[in-house]
Amino acid sequence: MIFVLNKTNTIGNQFLAEMRNAIIQQDKLRFRLNQERLGSILAYEISKKLSYEEQEVQTPLGVANINVPAQQPVIGTILRAGLPFQRGFLNFFDQAEAAFITAYRKVKKTGSFVINIDHIAVPNLEDKIFILCDTMLATGQSIVEVCKQLMAQHIIKDLHIAAVIASTEGIDHVRANLPKAKIWVCAVDEEMTSKAYIVPGLGDAGDLAFGEKV
Repeated sequence: MIFVLNKTNTIGNQFLAEMRNAIIQQDKLRFRLNQERLGSILAYEISKKLSYEEQEVQTPLGVANINVPAQQPVIGTILRAGLPFQRGFLNFFDQAEAAFITAYRKVKKTGSFVINIDHIAVPNLEDKIFILCDTMLATGQSIVEVCKQLMAQHIIKDLHIAAVIASTEGIDHVRANLPKAKIWVCAVDEEMTSKAYIVPGLGDAGDLAFGEKV
């Protein structure tokens, strides 16, 4: 399944518009905050699909029966751009454990690239719900490689992929290679440049959030 937030008019469109806006996005604090806000909105949407169990809560005047999540997910991100986005998820799933993965493109002389993963710090994912957050789902190769490595070591009960902006090509790649994954994005753009930047996209999310790399 795939969920696209901006197919419905919500306040999330304002946060997305500000992230895309070439002037507003120069405010790094606001750029990170808008990622965080969109992460919280997608966390809320994902929460609707989780399993729940009834819990008795003692109030000052009696007992209230409330359905609460039966299990907290693990929230993972690919460093560094996805950190504020992940924070939005953790704000909602405030008892969740977190996972951190470093993956980068190693460009060949031909212009093609392979994905290198050199750091994985994750809690136990056995029979867990795992949500992998990355601000931009461009080619989808990083997300697929990360998930394949994790699934080779853990039996993940339910896999969710979340992004602010995805390309059509990236979504197709994820669906072809991770057919059981549920995909949650705020917007889908049709084009990509030869260097795998999404168009119109928003630019380099990592640089906008944390400064240009040297």
